[in-house]
Amino acid sequence: MATSSDDNRIIYAEDESYQPILHAKRSFSAETVSSELEDILCNMELSRSHRILRATWVELKILFPLAAPAIVVYLLNFFVSISTQMFCGHLGNLELAGVSLGNNGIQGLVFGVMLGMGSAVETLCGQAYGANKFEMLGVYMQRSTILLTLAGLVLMFIYIFCKPILLGLHESPAISSAAAIFVYGLIPQIFAYACNFPIQKFLQAQSVIFPSTCISAAVLVLHLLLCWVVIFKLGGGLLGAGLVTSFSWWVIVVAQFVYILVSKKFKHTWRGFSILAFSGLWDFFKLSLASGVMLCLEFCMTINGWCFMVSVGFQAAASVRVSNELGAGHPRATSFSVIVVNLCSLLISVILAVIVLSLRHVISYAFTSGTVVSDAVSELSPFLAASIVLGGVQPVLSGVAVGCGWQAFVAYVNLACYYIIGVPLGCVLGFACDMGAKGIWSGMLGGTAVQTLVLLWTSFRTNWDKEVWGAQHQVEIGFDAPKGGPKNGFEAFEVVTRTDSRSLGRGQE
Repeated sequence: MATSSDDNRIIYAEDESYQPILHAKRSFSAETVSSELEDILCNMELSRSHRILRATWVELKILFPLAAPAIVVYLLNFFVSISTQMFCGHLGNLELAGVSLGNNGIQGLVFGVMLGMGSAVETLCGQAYGANKFEMLGVYMQRSTILLTLAGLVLMFIYIFCKPILLGLHESPAISSAAAIFVYGLIPQIFAYACNFPIQKFLQAQSVIFPSTCISAAVLVLHLLLCWVVIFKLGGGLLGAGLVTSFSWWVIVVAQFVYILVSKKFKHTWRGFSILAFSGLWDFFKLSLASGVMLCLEFCMTINGWCFMVSVGFQAAASVRVSNELGAGHPRATSFSVIVVNLCSLLISVILAVIVLSLRHVISYAFTSGTVVSDAVSELSPFLAASIVLGGVQPVLSGVAVGCGWQAFVAYVNLACYYIIGVPLGCVLGFACDMGAKGIWSGMLGGTAVQTLVLLWTSFRTNWDKEVWGAQHQVEIGFDAPKGGPKNGFEAFEVVTRTDSRSLGRGQE
């Protein structure tokens, strides 16, 4: 006997406006995700070893054109902040300490939150692009920019009141004052982050990264010149250094957005400003908030920033590959991409760890000429090398999570590993066992190791066929709906499995 829900499904199927997003008539002239990798992995006529070799070669050809430019972009943007720190370090030890505290403490926290919240658009744009729903990419980018700008207004108060905050954390009054002066100049940078990260993820989802690399390289040259002029020639001091850094980030934002406007590559994905950007903001915010917690804690647990940028590049590539393949309906290709990108990042991290150990006696002289600091860095280098190796896998696994929309789950894992394992273990080893910095770092390594194992187990036990169903459902009726808003990865999965179970039950009847 037909029910009303059965009738609704018939109407749903016949109505053209409800056709699935993977229907052939939705194709555009924009480049779509290739099914070559999925076809190779499904070809049972080939031997297992032959399939693996061919699939690995195909994946590497896709992966490295994504990862290499992304790594360069993150390194160049990271060097904008580090070069400012180097210039200020030559003003004196107090200035170096103030800028280091401002960069690694205040600015690093905000960078982690904003980049993490921006990864929500990375999930949605990647899956929408893989499913050929190109028109939604621009909407997601605008929606993310609105939310990040609102978040920036809140985070701005951390910058404004950073001096009393640092004094409350028992920092030296002189260093707190120096850090506050520098951080005041970084306030415009907050809103540059709010615009840059959605634009960056919008481009990455379409595998367009090389233009960002060129822009970042040009801006870095400009930044170095401006730092030299403002700090040494004009006597701008710490405030001038902060303002130059903010200006450089805004140049990156404007240049990337102009590229989107003038390039014909984005005629299907950027269709101008849309009122849809203001719909579903609350649900988009929940996914963004989970993303922010997830990545912010990773930055708190990561001291080795330079090498971490390499893993962040692979993280971006992993997110793009996973979200694109899920959106395109390729479960085997998704699983294979996860394995290849993790192995590549791990191999490069081991090489970087060996380099750091080899240069442990000279690496600190780029920042200071003091032998005391240099000796301390040399003594801690083995811990740094271990962090680099662990950091070669953990951020990439987080990239996989972003591609799948698992930000909430990873946020819980990060919170548990940081506050329940890492911090308590570090305090016990550092203070109770009198191991000092080595003990604190050992605790952080323990938390990161547990976090990595949990994410590894989760990734390699995932049913990718179900994830494909969840991704397609999310793109089809989730975040672009004017009412009801988006579904996060878990909610979408639950809806799909419930719907699938009901359908199976009716079939058995």
